Amino acid sequence: MEVLRKPEWLQKKVNPAAHAEMEGLLKELNLNTVCQQARCPNITECFRQRQATFLILGRACTRLCSFCSVSKEVPLPPEQGEPQAVAEAVCRLKLSHVVITSPTRDDLPDGGAGQYAETVAAIRGASLATKIELLIPDFQGDLEALKRVLASEPDILGHNLETVPRLYAIRSGADYQRSLRLLADAHRLAPELKTKSGLMLGLGEEEDELFDVFNDLVAAGCSYLSMGQYLAPSRQHYPVQQFIEPERFDRLKQQALAAGLLHVESAPYVRSSYMADRYRDGL
Repeated sequence: MEVLRKPEWLQKKVNPAAHAEMEGLLKELNLNTVCQQARCPNITECFRQRQATFLILGRACTRLCSFCSVSKEVPLPPEQGEPQAVAEAVCRLKLSHVVITSPTRDDLPDGGAGQYAETVAAIRGASLATKIELLIPDFQGDLEALKRVLASEPDILGHNLETVPRLYAIRSGADYQRSLRLLADAHRLAPELKTKSGLMLGLGEEEDELFDVFNDLVAAGCSYLSMGQYLAPSRQHYPVQQFIEPERFDRLKQQALAAGLLHVESAPYVRSSYMADRYRDGL
């Protein structure tokens, strides 16, 4: 298949020279970020602002999603000191809002839920004012694992649907209804907690399919949504089917808000954890 050329609105540059301070801190504390592992195009902007999305539970994922560049090697056991290291980084970076995520760890009995809960507790103990956002995997539908995460009382709980149901073949091991049910269960069990999801556009989805997803999210009690352009990490990954114009992102944002979502970030370079502190009701 012919590789599409990036349009002029997708020419953000990555400057590794600007990453030295952040990378030094991450190396010192033996921490990973999704910024690095997912080859995020916003990495220079965020690292310059001393912001990062921490990747707990290692760098290896147990699933084989064809859009993602996170390592598919055999995962290692969770690092016992990792929650405290994340808390230390939060303090040293003076973060008012932090996002914690992980690869999917189907090899662990609780899917990694315990490590999430311990990380929240460590951050609360070190920096009570920091807002904590978790971006979790589906835990294979394990309700007890979700309850353990909810009991840690994060400020925002995210789980990305990523795309429309018809295209779920790119999410190896995932299931649209299971992901939607996780969001619905989180809202049912903790109705005051704001939940959040994310979509990648340009995978071949149709607009009417997106409208259905908006409605599904609202029905599941989801408050926040991010939408950004999918960019293939390499030629070996699922190819971009379409580059979405900024104006269309704006229009889709209005349609998602009209469906009932409280806050939507929608633009080519938006990612689920990009400028995460912007998400506020009605703004």
